[in-house]
Formats: sequence, C-alpha cells, structure tokens
Amino acid sequence: MTQIVAGIVAHVDAGKTTLSEALLYQAGALRQLGRVDKGDAFLDSDALEKQRGITIFSHQALLQYQDLALTLVDTPGHVDFATQTEQVLSILDYAILVVSATEGIQGHTRTLWRLLARYQVPTFIFVNKSDLTGADPAGVLQQLQTELAEGCLDFRLTAQGELSSSTQEALALANETLLDDFLATGRVPDAAVRGLIKQRQVIPCYFGAALKMTGVAGLLAGLARWTDTKYAAAKTADTAATPADFGARVFKISHDDNGERLTWVRVLSGSLPAKTVLLGTEKANQLRRYNGAKYTVVAALQTGEVGAIAGLTTTFPGQGLGGVTTQIRPALRPVLTYAVQPQAEDPHACLVALRQLEDEDPQLHVTWSPQLQEIRVRLMGAVQLEVLQQLLAERYQLAVSFDAGQILYQETITAAVEGVGHFEPLRHYAEVHLLLQPGARGSGLTFKSTCPLDVLGRNWQHQVATNLFAKEQLGVLSGAPLTDVQITLVAGRASNVHSVGGDFREATWRALRQGLMMLKQQGACQILEPWYQFRLELAGAQIGRALNDLQQMHAEVDPLTTAKITAADARTILTGAAPVATMQNYAQAVNAYTHGQGQLSCTLAGYRPCHDSAAVLAAQSYEPVADLDNTPDSVFCAHGAGYPVAWDQVPAAAHLAYQTDLLQ
Repeated sequence: MTQIVAGIVAHVDAGKTTLSEALLYQAGALRQLGRVDKGDAFLDSDALEKQRGITIFSHQALLQYQDLALTLVDTPGHVDFATQTEQVLSILDYAILVVSATEGIQGHTRTLWRLLARYQVPTFIFVNKSDLTGADPAGVLQQLQTELAEGCLDFRLTAQGELSSSTQEALALANETLLDDFLATGRVPDAAVRGLIKQRQVIPCYFGAALKMTGVAGLLAGLARWTDTKYAAAKTADTAATPADFGARVFKISHDDNGERLTWVRVLSGSLPAKTVLLGTEKANQLRRYNGAKYTVVAALQTGEVGAIAGLTTTFPGQGLGGVTTQIRPALRPVLTYAVQPQAEDPHACLVALRQLEDEDPQLHVTWSPQLQEIRVRLMGAVQLEVLQQLLAERYQLAVSFDAGQILYQETITAAVEGVGHFEPLRHYAEVHLLLQPGARGSGLTFKSTCPLDVLGRNWQHQVATNLFAKEQLGVLSGAPLTDVQITLVAGRASNVHSVGGDFREATWRALRQGLMMLKQQGACQILEPWYQFRLELAGAQIGRALNDLQQMHAEVDPLTTAKITAADARTILTGAAPVATMQNYAQAVNAYTHGQGQLSCTLAGYRPCHDSAAVLAAQSYEPVADLDNTPDSVFCAHGAGYPVAWDQVPAAAHLAYQTDLLQ
C-alpha cells in the first residue's frame, strides 16, 4: 500500500477545506459531507475557524482509497496565517494546490508556488469551482502553464483509463528514453510518470467542483496511481530500525483542551516508541495519532507517520529530532509590529498568555520592555490581529487592544569591515574578530570560519557560531533586526586558564556591534523596508486615479496589461511592487472609488532599501551606544581590574592584529 502525507494549500476562498471534506467523503472516511459555511467541516474543528469560516490552524485527517493510505493535512489559506502553512511544507511528500476556476492564479497562489519550489514538494493541482458562471478551466490551465510551470498538464483520463494523447506526448518530450518508449508503445510507463512528478517536472492538473463532488474521484484515483511512498517503515520487528536510526521533524506546537503541550512531528526514519528520552532529558510521555479533533494513543510512531508527542517542553517548529537537522530559516516573516494594550489586566498575565501562543507560533516574537512596561508582537496583518485578540479573550479570558501598529524594518550593510570584540573582566578572557560582508538579498545572517584551529580551538569556534544565532542581532541605525550579512570568523584568542563559554558570547556580540558601528561611521549601514507585490484589477475609466495613487505610494508599476472580462466591460490589470508602509491600507480606498468593483491583492515580496529612510530613522531616535543589551564597547583588564573601552578605541587596544586590510 502506498503511504503518503499530502497537504492541501490554496489562496483563501479557493475551496481548499471543501475539497478536503470531499476527499474524505469520497474515500468513505466521512459519513456526512460537512460545509465550511455551515460550520460543520470535519477539519475546521476550532471554534474560531467555525466563526470566521476560514482555516486558521493546520489539521490532519486519515483516509484510505484503493491502495493508498493518505494522511491529509489541511493548511490555512489566508495570507495572514501563511507562516503556519510554511511550517507544514517541510514534512509533506506531496501537495495539492487548489486554484479557483473563476479567479485563476491569485496573489497568494504565487507565494505558495514559490514555497513549494523552495521545499521541493511534488505538487498536484485541482482547479475548483469549474461549475460556476465565469469559470474558465481551459484558460486557467493555460495560465498555470504560462505563469507557474510548462509541466502543468491535464491528467484527466480518457474512457479507456489512460491519459490523453496530447498529455502523453508532452510527457514523452521530457527525455529521449521516454520518447523512445512512447514511439515504440504509444504510451509512457506509469513509473516514469511518477518519477517526473517527484522531480517536479510534471504537475498533474485535475478539474471539478468540490462542493458538488465532481472531479474529486478523479483526483483521488490520480493520487493513488501517480504517487510513491517516500519514507518506508520497517516491515517486521526483526528488521525494525534501531533507536540510533530515529529521525523526525517538528512542524507544529499546540495545546489541547486540557492545556497539554503537544509537539507534532513527522517520523522520517526509524521509529519512536513511547517513553523514549529525547533532547537529552525530556521524555515522550504519550504518542497520539490524530484524525480531525479525535486521537488514538499509540505505542510507537513508525517511519512516515505523523503524530503528536506529549511531554516535551523545549521543542519548536522546524526542529530536527534524532538524526534530522533543524530546518532552514522560514521564508515568510511578519512585517508589522504592534503594542499590546491590556484593558484592566495585569500586563504580566498577558505576557504569560502570549508566551504560550508564541510557543505555538514563534513568528509572534513577543517582547517585553521593562522600561516602557510594554509588550510587542509581530503579525502578518489585520485578520491575524483580530484572531489573536479573540484567542486571548476566549482561551485566557484576557481583554486587550492594540495600537495602530508599525512597520517592522530590517537593517543590512553595504560594505565590508572587520569587527572586534574583547571581553576580559578579572579571571575571564575572550577576543573575537569577525569579517562582516554584504550578503545576498533574503539570505539572512550566514556564518563561516576561516580561523585555523591552532589559533582558536574548535570548541571556542563553535561557541562563536552558536552565540551569533542565540538571539536576534540588531542593526545600529534603528535597532531593527540585522539581515543579509555574511559573517566570517577570521581570528580569536582564548586563555587556557580563564576562558569560559560565556566569555565568547560577550566577545562575539560585541565584535558584531563594533563592526556595525564602524560601518555606520562610514555611511555603509542601510535600513530596509518590506514591499508588496500587488495586482490591481479595475475598470479602464479608473486607471488615471490608480496610477496617480501608485505614484504617490512610490510604487514600481509593471507595463500595463489589459484583459476583457466581458464584451461590454474593459478591465485593466496593474501589477508591480510598492512599500508596505504606503500600500497597507490601500484596499479600502480601492473599494471606495471603484464602488466595490475593483480588486487589490498583495503578497509580500521581501525587503528593499527604504524609500524614506531619513524620516524613518528620525522617528526611531535609536541610540546604539545606549542599548546596553547590545553594546558595541569592549572590556579589557589592567592592574587586576576590568575597564570599559569605547567601540572606536577597540582597534587600538585589541590584543590580536587585524586580519584584513579593510581599515587601511
């Protein structure tokens, strides 16, 4: 039996959860077909999801169809909860991307496609709502082939149970061997097709209407025929993998109705018996396999299975367990920050509740300022803000409001520098030299070492690398998170008598900040702001107003394209990019001046240099030297006592010579 884990992803309102219900019903896993609009969908089990009619949290269900055992994971479709969707992608064997036949490829569809490519997830596409007025399945297929991949092919079968001749011909052109097979036999072998799908060279496309159960059986049959088991479990106890072979990926943290903390994992190798000790000292007290809101307790989780572990307290999404490495940095990150305003509640009670929610979603990035007595959170948008407010009220009985919110800026550098950090209070010693260089856009902070081990031992070099990522490093222009910097350890010194790990933490952080201060002095630090990729559709008569608005918003507009929606109604589609700061509230304006007929969709397009950096920095009023938690100064020792040395005096006081000629 083929055993796979498949996730359903889509732009909001494309019919993703409805398709999940239809697949479960078609396979006999549900006796009654639930509906999102009636609040009885099997996989939208949370009260907030029923109220809002959208998926907020990922949920899983189990079904069997023919020789297919499928763990189906339904993910949030709204862009505000896309970070939770991204968490799931790393544990999927396949994905089902749902596209509306009336809307075609939408803004968030493109974001999801980029994420599926990033995580190399083989994908099936279901073009939903094909029965509605205005649906254009053939046009959507052409759009998929043009905008997503040429390999998007119609996989509906003929009456003889085979792919159409045109699809077979397209498959045969993938390589010479397949072409020879096709010319000799008139068909492409199923095994070869499955291989092309796994390599993402071919994207099978199906068409139908999930609400009316049309096309659903074809999709299920396609999943059964065109997928392969990726992670095979041991067949007998004699061939079971040893504990040393165990490996799993954490993809979600949640809390059940009793407050029990659950770590959701996909076992990628070996098996995980209950009561196993993980992470050194923590025990997997209970193992659960969920089907919707219900679960069964199991004695072990086998290779390929998805389950929840009770008893772990320090896990986080993306973490690798056993022999699996921790996942790469998420591509999607919040771009808005809000101050939490408790209404008559103790701020610390709100902080405790938010810390638990941050445990489930680390991207909230909850911070507490003792000086301002203020809690801040990071969010993707207004809908997530409303849901967070409801969660605090319903789960914790806490009434809160939020301020108007601010853009979450980032900082980077535009030149190279060698930064030095020295930490030598009495009976402590460490010196670290870091070469800072501009990194590729979107690369975050990366680290490597060119320091010989006979200059600084492996253990101390590991301390430098670990401590660089032990906290969020901040820039020196506005105190915003630092990004897109290549950090290289070029030199360091330890004392055989006095050095401890904490010394290298202090020296590393100070070296980074000292280098940034040197660059600030040279004018080589840069503040970045988030930008949207937008798509604005409106009547031709409103194009002048729109272009004027976009110019005022500092937008970059792509060449115009015009599409005829009906013979009597010419529509114009404007695409491009604009700063989030100027466009974040523009949807309301579009709705007003188009009388509800215009459509604006925005997806995050990453960070770019800030369009009004002078005004932003003036509003921030950040003093990097006064930020004692991120000081650029160093500590040296003389006459049996430590003394501080200002960052600009550190080069002259350093014990090691500079390793680069950047300052000469």
